Amino acid sequence: MNARLPTPDKDAIALLPPFERLDLDRITRVSTGEQARLAQAQLLQDRAWGFDTESKPTFKVGEQSDGPHVLQLSTAERAWVFQLHDPDCRTVAAALLAQPGIVKAGFGLGDDRKRIIHKLGIEPQGILELNTVFHQRGYRKDMGVKGAVAVLFNQRFIKSKKAATSNWANERLSEAQLIYAANDAYAAIRVWQALGMT
Repeated sequence: MNARLPTPDKDAIALLPPFERLDLDRITRVSTGEQARLAQAQLLQDRAWGFDTESKPTFKVGEQSDGPHVLQLSTAERAWVFQLHDPDCRTVAAALLAQPGIVKAGFGLGDDRKRIIHKLGIEPQGILELNTVFHQRGYRKDMGVKGAVAVLFNQRFIKSKKAATSNWANERLSEAQLIYAANDAYAAIRVWQALGMT
């Protein structure tokens, strides 16, 4: 019999100590082909990455997003935030996502996959939706990054609403945007490790 495990609610999570996030000294902003190739060389030393994307929000009915504008990939040590304006940077980002044999773990990735295929012209390989893993292990509710961090680390993952809805298409990302983007991917790789999937 598969017992359905409870997930903590917002109020319970609010009481937990904060999850230790990556600071700016462990986050690299990548916006040129040269920076992307340096990031690629470092990322390819690992066999799993935390993964997420950000797109400029759309506010008008029927308005189509041309995102993702940002791709973030993280190891357990550091994160890279790729801005996808530059064609060379986009090419390297696409190659990383198409790289077989490397797990790209994250939450809520269905929409990301569709946008990546449309924008980068590749089918991402090795995508692992962590919510699916939690379902398989008996958690009844959908599990996002906040719930997963609470369950596995007994800590509270802090997300800035302001950063979430900010303009990810900006040429210059703010420090708050870099920290937000990097830590979504960083938390995902930490969750993947904690699930014992290494």
